[in-house]
Amino acid sequence: MVPEEELTTHLPALRAFAISLTRNISSADDLVQETIVKAWTNLSRFEAGTNMRAWLFTILRNTHFSNRRKRKREVPDSDGMYARRLSVRPDHDGRLAFSEFLVAFDKLSDEHREVLVLVGASGFSYEEAAGMIGVAVGTVKSRANRARARLQELLGVTQGEDLVGTPAGQALMAAATAGGESMG
Repeated sequence: MVPEEELTTHLPALRAFAISLTRNISSADDLVQETIVKAWTNLSRFEAGTNMRAWLFTILRNTHFSNRRKRKREVPDSDGMYARRLSVRPDHDGRLAFSEFLVAFDKLSDEHREVLVLVGASGFSYEEAAGMIGVAVGTVKSRANRARARLQELLGVTQGEDLVGTPAGQALMAAATAGGESMG
């Protein structure tokens, strides 16, 4: 019999062996299919006159244990929770956005920069900032709102949009995008 034709005669025995190894019919069928594909692509390596069944069983067994070794190193992640934590933003985007932010921030008046750094980036309340600057709380609130609006205009962003991927940039961006709750 020609080796190509002989492959199919061993399918029932391969399936039974695969089921005994995997203890799952679906996995066993996948294993048999993978075995046949490997055997077919390597048919030129099969020595005519030797035991094809033994050769196929060896391929199936080796494939099964290789797959098990691979699975031991894999972390189940059906919902993508682990993969999400592994993603990293490209540094160049953060640097570009931070650079743009600094240019825009530099265009603000001294009073606006001061209030954004105190209230937004440093986390002081409006009252604390007012005491440090020596102005009324209403003045600090007004400056902060005008400064945020101007900064957003200069950057061409809407409130809440994340432009800067770095922690330092996010702290500064908080001054431009944060709502009043975190600032007072």
